[in-house]
Amino acid sequence: MSAKTVVEVAALRALMGLPAPVQRVLAGPPLRRDGQTLAADLQLMLRIQRLVREPAIEALEIELGREAARRQTGLTAGRQPVGSVRDLDAGGLLARLYTPSAARGAVQTPGPLLVFFHGGGFFFGDLETHDATCRVLAERGRVRVLAVDYRLGPEHPFPAAHDDAVAAYRWVLDHAAELGADRDRIAVGGDSAGGNLSAWVALEAARAGLPLAWQLLVYPATDVTGETASKQMFGSGLFLTQEFMDLAVASYTPEESTRTDPRVAPLRADLPAGLAPAYVVTAGFDPLRDEGEAYAAKLAAAGVEVELRRFPDQIHGFLNIVGAGRTSRAAVDEIADQVRARLG
Repeated sequence: MSAKTVVEVAALRALMGLPAPVQRVLAGPPLRRDGQTLAADLQLMLRIQRLVREPAIEALEIELGREAARRQTGLTAGRQPVGSVRDLDAGGLLARLYTPSAARGAVQTPGPLLVFFHGGGFFFGDLETHDATCRVLAERGRVRVLAVDYRLGPEHPFPAAHDDAVAAYRWVLDHAAELGADRDRIAVGGDSAGGNLSAWVALEAARAGLPLAWQLLVYPATDVTGETASKQMFGSGLFLTQEFMDLAVASYTPEESTRTDPRVAPLRADLPAGLAPAYVVTAGFDPLRDEGEAYAAKLAAAGVEVELRRFPDQIHGFLNIVGAGRTSRAAVDEIADQVRARLG
């Protein structure tokens, strides 16, 4: 981490750690839409980004955007403790296994395992952008977390990421013992594009009769071509923009005919019997909010055990804000508590 970045991190954490009333003054008038009020620490963070002219990822060349994503997530990640971390090869895919520390309670072997797929619109994101998040999920959730990398567009367009996700899950089942995992307590989860991949793995597991205990879908992308009120209300100025979504779609699904494929759009999929219970998380100020909640409703209508949790004051990407501010970390802690309750 460069000296400049160290200063930026310290400054941002200090500002986002100020008392809420002070943050509100610095952030400006409360942003209220659709009966919701944006968290003061997030509104302040977004204002700071505008003031320092932080470049939008979608405005950069792909590789520069990927570098920017790693740097930006690093600003709000913090140093999150966890028992141990090791990189491994998951059937040809880079993966990282997080094991909680004994200080959080006995680590069962074999025990529960969450297979995690990172977000990033299918064209950016990696093990580094979501490292801090996985540490929190493992340590507070008291479960092992296996984060799996996958191929990205535009270099590897659809269905590369979806094929990798299913292959990775099958690999985990075949190597459960060496991962310290109980095959009956393996779950899948992810955010945004990773939520989409997790939903697809769950659908494939049900069709194939593979064991899957639970699915964690955090603001999942479920219908890239669908028009929703949340896309119209929150597609500008709130981190995830319409321009970013357009670039993501063009990068991973350059052929328009693939954009309604049930792998890309699970909201359009036929749901098989035996789907794993789901915990669907959405953010109030997120363009993907409505499609995530529509998928939760679709699961419920099909008889799947599902719990929907909207964090009304949060934005898309809050899962990565675990080392700065208070409101996003509180939301992530709540999600980790659900992981522990459902798998531990």
